[in-house]
Amino acid sequence: MHPNQLSSYTMSSSLYSRSITFTLIVSTHFLVVAYIAGATNFYNDFDLTWGGGRGKIARPGNTLTLSLDRVSGSGFQSKKEYHFGRIDMQLKLVAGNSAGTVTAYYLSSQGANHDEIDFEFLGNTTGEPYTLHTNVYAQGKGEREQQFRMWFDPTSDFHTYSIIWTPQIIVFLVDDTPIREFKNREASGVPFPKNKPMRLYSSLWNAEEWATRGGLVKTDWSRAPFMASYRNFNVRPAGVLPQSNMTHRQKLRWVKRNHMIYNYCTDAKRFPRGFPPECKARG
Repeated sequence: MHPNQLSSYTMSSSLYSRSITFTLIVSTHFLVVAYIAGATNFYNDFDLTWGGGRGKIARPGNTLTLSLDRVSGSGFQSKKEYHFGRIDMQLKLVAGNSAGTVTAYYLSSQGANHDEIDFEFLGNTTGEPYTLHTNVYAQGKGEREQQFRMWFDPTSDFHTYSIIWTPQIIVFLVDDTPIREFKNREASGVPFPKNKPMRLYSSLWNAEEWATRGGLVKTDWSRAPFMASYRNFNVRPAGVLPQSNMTHRQKLRWVKRNHMIYNYCTDAKRFPRGFPPECKARG
């Protein structure tokens, strides 16, 4: 995440006319704008919030790029806030020597006790894999990190990164493959982000102090500007989890077995007095 977030909040309760048709879906636990037809238009859905022109939306509005140089990174945020649903975005990450860079893509509420659902992509030297870092904050408390190596090159083409958020569960997906679940265990005293709407944010920034091998590998500024690209943003009802040849549960096990490289729930050195309660739960 990046601290340069805007705190202004505007929410319209009426539908308005535009080239893309929208349906406003409202229920007791759900408020989200869902695309019914038409392509993404980043002009309509997002604001470039920092970076001094390093973030750009290409006409007619179907792609967005963020860039990072020695002076500054860049970022954007959604114009609307969302409260549950499924959010998809296709990203193509910084290619080549991306060591020291972080591309963050996340939902976040505002305030000291904020909620947050994070994807962060930690760059690496040429030929070495990215680290996909995930985290969940509830009532201002995070420290629920899981990290993965992806099974493809995330810099050679666009891939879809999704968040499914309901009152019962959060699911992180990559190209429709679930990589992580965080279930509502409030009955066991575990905070869960469900009461605050969130905006979608993304940023590209320099984190050479910690991002690559714990900060041992620094950003190579001779490779700047670094660039990440975005397309095909979509928000819709959470719906049914995608299924293909394997079940949802089988896919989760496959990712955990083959691609997870860190799980806070198995880090005994970090929790010498016992793991958090959600780590002990089953099912």
